[in-house]
Amino acid sequence: MKHESRIVKKMEGLSDLLLSAVDETLKHVFNEAGAKVIYTFFENKCHMKRGEIAEKTEDFSAGLEGLLGSAALMIERMILKNMCSKLRLRFEEKEGYDFSDYVKELRGRFDR
Repeated sequence: MKHESRIVKKMEGLSDLLLSAVDETLKHVFNEAGAKVIYTFFENKCHMKRGEIAEKTEDFSAGLEGLLGSAALMIERMILKNMCSKLRLRFEEKEGYDFSDYVKELRGRFDR
């Protein structure tokens, strides 16, 4: 049971880290007001609250693309680089990977 508890805490930590990276990146690119507009879009149009982003990375990615078009990929890469930096890892682009694939891989590394 202790092992399961540690895994849950690690996963919560990674979710918090992802949310922090999303916040920082959106505020850096769009400023505070712009980030609020994006979160409001997600709540109203995608029915996703900020706290759900880490569990619904595919939906987050789709919503971001719906809002920003091709610029969404750049924002996703910035979020991933920010997250990797916080974990003291180097972000490496991989062919065929999308945002949720990278997050899943980081979860796998973090879970060990």
